Amino acid sequence: MTTLHIEHPITDFNVWVAAFEGFVEARQRAGVRAHRIQRPIDDPKYVIIDLDFDTVPQAEQFLAFLRTRVWASPATAPALAGEPRTRILQPVGATGSVGTDR
Repeated sequence: MTTLHIEHPITDFNVWVAAFEGFVEARQRAGVRAHRIQRPIDDPKYVIIDLDFDTVPQAEQFLAFLRTRVWASPATAPALAGEPRTRILQPVGATGSVGTDR
């Protein structure tokens, strides 16, 4: 599983969510298997999004789509308030247990 991790400031969460939901089909076509949206408890004008893909190339292609077709225009990213920070992540090692550092 590969995760495209995105963080960025926003102007209005409700506007941002509406824009995000407008790209459901694009996410499905790109191979997004699951997504998570989070906000810091001390900053309601910031979002963190994780999009899960099967492969790195799928994540890279969707990131290119976001950069060129979504974030490039205020019309398609109406609540974006700054440059998104992104990383493509892959799991390493075991997960799940607390206190089992090796």
